[in-house]
Amino acid sequence: MCSVLMTEMVATVQAQQKNVLTVTEQKASNSFQLFNAASIASVIIDTKDAKVVSLATDAFVKDVELATGKTMQLNNTANATQVVVGTIGQSSQVDALIKEKKIDVSAVQNKWESFLIKVIAPNKLMIAGSDPRGTAYGIFHLSKLMGVSPWVWWADATPQKRKQLFISGSYSSQEPTVKYRGIFLNDEDWGLQPWAAKTFEPETKDIGPKTYAKIFELLLRLRANLIWPAMHESTKAFFHYPGNAQMATDYAIVIGSSHAEPMLRNNVDEWKGKTMGEFNFLTNHDTIYKYWEDRVIQSKGINAFYTLGIRGVHDSKMLGANTLQEQKEVLDKVVKEQRDMLAKHINPDIKKVPQAFIPYKEVQDIYDYGFEVPEDVTLVWCDDNYGYIKHFPNEKERMQKGGNGVYYHISYWGRPHDYLWLASNHPAQLYTQMRLAYDKGAKDMWIVNVGDIKPGEYLTELFLDMAWSIDSIANSQKGLEQHLQNFLAREFGTANAKGMGDVMNEYYRLAYIRKPEFMGATRTEESDPKYKIVTDLSWSEEEINQRLKEYAVIDAKVMQLAKRIPSTKQDSWFQLIEYPVRGAAAINRKLLNAQLARHGKADWKLSDAAYDTIVTLTNKYNSLANGKWKYMMDMKPRKLAVFDKAVQQTTDKPLTQTVKPLFVFNGKDYKTYTGTKPLAHGLGYQRGAVRVAKGSAVSFAFTTNSDSVKVVLALAPNHPAEGTKIRYTIQVDDGPVQTIDYATQGRSEEWKQNVLTNQAIRTTSHAVGKPGEHVLKIAAADDGVIIDQVKLFSK
Repeated sequence: MCSVLMTEMVATVQAQQKNVLTVTEQKASNSFQLFNAASIASVIIDTKDAKVVSLATDAFVKDVELATGKTMQLNNTANATQVVVGTIGQSSQVDALIKEKKIDVSAVQNKWESFLIKVIAPNKLMIAGSDPRGTAYGIFHLSKLMGVSPWVWWADATPQKRKQLFISGSYSSQEPTVKYRGIFLNDEDWGLQPWAAKTFEPETKDIGPKTYAKIFELLLRLRANLIWPAMHESTKAFFHYPGNAQMATDYAIVIGSSHAEPMLRNNVDEWKGKTMGEFNFLTNHDTIYKYWEDRVIQSKGINAFYTLGIRGVHDSKMLGANTLQEQKEVLDKVVKEQRDMLAKHINPDIKKVPQAFIPYKEVQDIYDYGFEVPEDVTLVWCDDNYGYIKHFPNEKERMQKGGNGVYYHISYWGRPHDYLWLASNHPAQLYTQMRLAYDKGAKDMWIVNVGDIKPGEYLTELFLDMAWSIDSIANSQKGLEQHLQNFLAREFGTANAKGMGDVMNEYYRLAYIRKPEFMGATRTEESDPKYKIVTDLSWSEEEINQRLKEYAVIDAKVMQLAKRIPSTKQDSWFQLIEYPVRGAAAINRKLLNAQLARHGKADWKLSDAAYDTIVTLTNKYNSLANGKWKYMMDMKPRKLAVFDKAVQQTTDKPLTQTVKPLFVFNGKDYKTYTGTKPLAHGLGYQRGAVRVAKGSAVSFAFTTNSDSVKVVLALAPNHPAEGTKIRYTIQVDDGPVQTIDYATQGRSEEWKQNVLTNQAIRTTSHAVGKPGEHVLKIAAADDGVIIDQVKLFSK
């Protein structure tokens, strides 16, 4: 039987020794009985409380029904066993308990998005929020402790049935680590939009209020509060459908917009060039001003976070200004007028209006040139679209009163290559980058590009869990692995979690070496036509066969584990585990066997069979849950060549030959260290990378029969954590110390290779004097240095 609450079905959350809430099927002294075979508690709310409270309560009632088969009655005061739910200051029932001194809410009162869950008596449980979102988070916190996954609807994560349930103790949450936490729906053309338009919301034929209601409930379950709505050409603007904004208000979700959509405007859909002219602030000022002002007026009264600035209509640079000086002058004028507009229509005290400035791509160059962001505006720093943050707050920026944030990707459309199909970013990459961002002061807004939401469920939850409570995940490989284990145990039971964890760690490791979408050696948005043709990777026959073997192991393990998953969990299992793992294995088989076949070293049938497997897997995905997810999964997003059946052609060019290194070390294979102990998170080609703190060093022992060696160092291709350089020093024995910078500039060819391979490579040569034993010492001259592999060659 699938166990969710550990061996004794107990789920416990503990912040301090006396801050414990326990949910169990075992009766304890002074516990509250939510239900048993004969009865079930009623839930009491104040109908004058915020709408989000009643919406979350309705969802909780459905959660309980899924877990028990019984329905809780709403506001049935005749039932003496009650769950009292409400917001402090907005719920008459909660306020009465406070006035009667039956509860002490001082731990959460006047806090941001906090909640208290407390057993008041054997027949009364209270959930009280410091604000409406806090109340909703408290409700869903209890659902989660009951074994109901946040993905109960979005991944068909059916909870285990319970015979009875008891709750004891109390728990008060802390304020969230990050104030604004959310997701960006993007590149929705091949999943979310066609699914909503054709399957879930055909009456709208788009991502409309019905779809957003489900998304907003998911955000509350994941303790998020912010969304950047879908904005591609396939989708009408968020404000096109009046019900969308109302739904956001009802669910207490803050509406923002991406780096290319200032003032809540979806330029792709709403800017009509034929009638409105060019999107050029210098030559078409009045039209653009009114375009922004109309939306600001329309948005008055909703929870909004306004993006300032200007770019092109879509993801492109501003028009009309060519030099950095010209662009800065335009940006100065734009931001001043936008802020005047917000002061006029939203709040005369502009400091009380949430605003963001997002230095994405070329806007970073304008910022670096000297553009001054008003002090009350939140600075939202960006990754390079491949999970490596380009800029971290410096000392001056950490003083920004509006604070700092991060815009991050687990899905991307663009050069050097899209990754829109499978969500395979390494959790340790996400963790180490976001942890460093937090430590550097990015604590006010975190938002992640999740593409179509599916199949990025785990990475989305990891990101938002960190944003909710940064220290809830220990800063170590063990901490990260425990988070994954907890996710898998909740979804599929503790008995299966260990085997699944091994599979998923290997899935992420192999994709870290090269993402499934990158396996054709193709590129997107490049002028050279050669990049549109699937060709050979620079891998040897030995490397190819080893990778095929490694994927075969996890492919077989998934099929073996699938037999242990109960029927009620099979749909969820396929979405969360089987499709991404087996899909990744199949595209590797398709393309790597094709590479071997081009050289006469494999049968083309192996490649074709792998393609057919992807077709079968995708068809199954789109037929799950009686067709609930039809059109959600597209095996060929953007119809790129890498997704096609391999073209059968041969080549006379030889395969890459294997070069034997004298020694290969993983970062964690160091013999000694000085300074701070290196930190491992399971990152790297062999999950052996270590982060070396600035000023600290690691040493590796080796022997050689040569008088000189060549060292090829592979590092995580991080960007500078401070300044413009990211450097290490390297030395053999007492020889000369070499200082090496591996920072990249813009979208250079080196940067493209780095993000396609997740390694930055530097080669140094060292005289060792004489054969024998030697010591290689590598020190971090800057913060953010992560050593993946060290390869030594005799010269």
